[in-house]
Amino acid sequence: MNNIEKRDKGLGYIVDDEILEQLAQARSLTQKLNALDRANFRGIEEIITQLFGSSNKPFVNPPFYCDYGFNIHVGKNFYCNFNCTFLDVAPITIGDNVWIGSNVSLYTAGHPIHPETRNTQIEYGRPITIGDNVWIGGNVVINPGVSIESNTVIGSGSVVTKDIPDWVVAAGNPCRVIRKITEDDRDILYKNESVKV
Repeated sequence: MNNIEKRDKGLGYIVDDEILEQLAQARSLTQKLNALDRANFRGIEEIITQLFGSSNKPFVNPPFYCDYGFNIHVGKNFYCNFNCTFLDVAPITIGDNVWIGSNVSLYTAGHPIHPETRNTQIEYGRPITIGDNVWIGGNVVINPGVSIESNTVIGSGSVVTKDIPDWVVAAGNPCRVIRKITEDDRDILYKNESVKV
């Protein structure tokens, strides 16, 4: 089994020339993306569509960084704000109507804890899954192997190390459930201010 096959099966692997070639393709596309005029929305969408494994008219504000791109799968109405990093060694699967704030990092990549093992350059990936209708606030870090269920909000600055259920507000380091989202939230804009459209 080669290192690409090992990586794709979630086994320990080492970056070799074949993997470097895949990484280089993504670097090339992200370099083009990040050099575009930020008002060139059509050009941005075209590059993201080439970069991502699957998407449906995604909106990404550059700069954006990733390892491979082809392991990123997003649903419809995907919005990603400035300066996000998706380390997609393993699949990152994101549902419909997901909003991601600025400076968010999704890390599927990991390394062994023991320094001697880590120094062999072995690494691994564990998938990240985000459901539908999720809002992830700015400066959030999501660690390998985490699932965030649908209709959930992750507060700014959180470090998500464990799965988060649906219909909750969760925040903190480590991220934990703060409260359920209820019908009382339907008419709230911000704190106690009501929605007025």
